[in-house]
Amino acid sequence: MMVGHALLAFALTALVANRYRPAERALAFGVVAGAFATVPDVDMAYALVGLAQAGFGGVWSMTGAFWGSSQLVHRAVTHSLVVGLIAAPGFVLLTGPTSRKAIGAITLSALVWIGFAESGALGGGVMLVFVLAGTAVALAAAARTDLGSRELLFAATFGLLSHPFGDLFTGEPPQFLYPLDSVLFHSRVALFPDPTLNLLAIFGLELATAWLAVGVYFRLRDGHREKRLLGHVHGRATLGAGYALTAVFFPAPTLDVSYHFVFSVLAVGAVGVGPKLYPLRTFRVERDPRAWLCTGMAAVTVAVLAYAGAYVTA
Repeated sequence: MMVGHALLAFALTALVANRYRPAERALAFGVVAGAFATVPDVDMAYALVGLAQAGFGGVWSMTGAFWGSSQLVHRAVTHSLVVGLIAAPGFVLLTGPTSRKAIGAITLSALVWIGFAESGALGGGVMLVFVLAGTAVALAAAARTDLGSRELLFAATFGLLSHPFGDLFTGEPPQFLYPLDSVLFHSRVALFPDPTLNLLAIFGLELATAWLAVGVYFRLRDGHREKRLLGHVHGRATLGAGYALTAVFFPAPTLDVSYHFVFSVLAVGAVGVGPKLYPLRTFRVERDPRAWLCTGMAAVTVAVLAYAGAYVTA
């Protein structure tokens, strides 16, 4: 979901910004918001510890060790709306003059101290990584864009606060109000009672988010000078329909066991970089990266729809 968080934050903030700012500035605004939306997932860094302890024991055992270790801290200290509301201005203050940097440093140090006090060394360590990652994004945004402090603050706040809500559909709900004891959501949101259809629906939301982000980028980058989004999709994307056959050979995926589905269906996207084949023309390789991206995404979309159809009718 990390990519989905970034793409959604990028698309929404860039669209809104474009109503008041030029396209290039809106794109920069969206990119910064998308970057901040990935920061809460730095808590996955601890999962590397479990992966190292497990050693090389095959893809599935290593994957299990990775996700098993991540559950100790994932969606806890860094996925809090309370933490996000404090961290966002702290990050932006570090990009200002010396007096503001001091306030920002004190604010972020307080978050690390809260992490240690509430969750021990592990929680404090994760909060420290979160603070360092957010600081890096803020400093990079200030150095590489001409966004002002208010724009950076809005981008940081939206990115950090939008992230936890996207996680309501997968796994355990984030601790929205950490370090407070109050619980905002007790269980994840299920779109369908059938676990496989629920997974497919969530994956479909991710795809829709990706299409939205690509569409926004094309609109702001190229305006009306280039052909529309679907004009970059080659007919070979229909080859993704062949993925429906995997419904016969692979066990039905769920949120708990989805690796075989996610990895294999994403591999279908390789169709995007394939050659153009015409019956009456010579062999020609597609050279447009936009066509690679859109055709690959279209192939994955067709694959998911074909698999869903096969699963429902099976």
